[in-house]
Amino acid sequence: MRNPKVTFQEYTMNQLYLPMDFSDLIPEHHVARVVSDVVDGLDDDFFVRAYEGGGRPAYHPKMMTKIVLYAYTQRWFSCRAMGQALKENLPMMWLAAGQAPNFRTINRFRSERFQSLMEGLYTEMTHLLIEEGYVDMEAYFLDGTKIEANANKYSFVWKKSTLSHEEKLQMKIDKTLEAIQEAITLDTETLKQEDATFERQRISRKRLQDVVTKVEKELDALDQAIAEAPSKEEKRAHKEASKPLRKAYRSLTKDHLPRLEKYEEQMGLFGERNSFSKTDPDATFMRMKDDHMNNGQLKAGYNWQVATQNQFILHYTVHQHPTDIRCLIPHYEHLKATGLPLPNWFIADAGYGSESNYLYMEEQETVTSLIPYITYRQEQKRSFPKQTYHPYNWWYDEHEDVYWCPNNRKVAFKAYRRRTDRYGFKRDFKIYECESCEGCPFKADCTKAKGNRQIHYNPVYEELKAKEAAKLHSERGATLYAQRKTDVESVFGHAKQNLGFRRFHLRGLEKVTVELGWLGLALNLRKMAGKACHYSLKTTTHQKKGSRDQLKSRLPFFILKAFGTTP
Repeated sequence: MRNPKVTFQEYTMNQLYLPMDFSDLIPEHHVARVVSDVVDGLDDDFFVRAYEGGGRPAYHPKMMTKIVLYAYTQRWFSCRAMGQALKENLPMMWLAAGQAPNFRTINRFRSERFQSLMEGLYTEMTHLLIEEGYVDMEAYFLDGTKIEANANKYSFVWKKSTLSHEEKLQMKIDKTLEAIQEAITLDTETLKQEDATFERQRISRKRLQDVVTKVEKELDALDQAIAEAPSKEEKRAHKEASKPLRKAYRSLTKDHLPRLEKYEEQMGLFGERNSFSKTDPDATFMRMKDDHMNNGQLKAGYNWQVATQNQFILHYTVHQHPTDIRCLIPHYEHLKATGLPLPNWFIADAGYGSESNYLYMEEQETVTSLIPYITYRQEQKRSFPKQTYHPYNWWYDEHEDVYWCPNNRKVAFKAYRRRTDRYGFKRDFKIYECESCEGCPFKADCTKAKGNRQIHYNPVYEELKAKEAAKLHSERGATLYAQRKTDVESVFGHAKQNLGFRRFHLRGLEKVTVELGWLGLALNLRKMAGKACHYSLKTTTHQKKGSRDQLKSRLPFFILKAFGTTP
């Protein structure tokens, strides 16, 4: 017998329920509402230039932009996951208005269609952040992180290996040309040229192709002579005479020419890099963070340079250089090209401290840089003045331009020297050398050189370092530089840990740049929604109605609209 005290709520699957509008089922404090209102604020003409027109009507670009942005805020980086969410996830269904483009359509939109739009959209986002008071471009915190490429970590090509293989191939080509020269008249000296890339006498693929053409004509003539020979003995003699030439021809066409073409193509892909991946030729092999067993990881990846303020990503660039020091100048040039307001303070860590970067920032008259040099932190320690054999702690006689070492021996000026790095930047040094280190009891601790101790002093760099140190020691500079870690490093934590973005899903520098644009926009939208939700909860719980209305007046209009709190 059924217990009359047991009751259940009404459950009927075949009954029609209200409301029919999906928006009423989405919580008011939801990032999907912010995504929708931000994209709706864009002009439709902004998207038109990415379409050629004609054929079947395309999905509306605003709808596609909304679903991709929202998907990135929810850690859905796979287009298949996005397509599945359009059928199962309520906010995605609401943003798409019930439409369900397949994963191929979504992927073409986010990677190919949006290549010409991403830079403009991101610039508009930064302008919006400035207008709504989230950022003011007073401080510009720059840092970089490496993200693994969508590539096989075992299919790599190294520049040194390519140069070594190419040099061995050139030696084989020389021997083959000598064999051809014995058979036909061939001026090998005119085939060789000076190439600064390999710094040796070499023959190019184009000129080697000319040799192949000449050998083919000679073989055709030999075949005709064999065919016209009146006797078998003469035919046999012609065939025997043509064997070395045929062997050389096979070596040229089957081995030398294809390999030379491959090496020249690889050298073109390298550029200034030392490596690239066969799976994604734009990706460079970089030293990633150690794994949980403290094993160094060398993987194909890209260097993501991010500039933030208040943990909002103001601007970003993607580079193929493994080190940050080569990324500052192209990043700042790209910032100036966008038309965004230039910052008052440019803050970066010691990884960007170099003479070339300091000189470049000196030329930017409206910007004050805060970039410590590599040894800045070391010099601030109390133990640094106790380092007896460091030249900075030696006594310097400015009048005579000499140093005095710990053993009271004169380290006098010797010569000027100019160095040029592999990127073409020139630095001038003053060389000082000790008068004699012979018999010095401190030599083993002072230097590892076999001769006398030398000091290489760069006057320009030392002056620039002193200027940066003075700014870092100021009250304003120390405050801003201390803020750098909590500002830009937190963004990397949100991207890699909270969103789980540790590896790209697209290949190629252009597509990777677009994908990081989606990620940056998603992080900014999550931050905007989080701030608005925080203000709303704080207002409801702790403030009176008058104070609540005053707070609402300071919030962006589209945020209030998204949360249904507009007057």
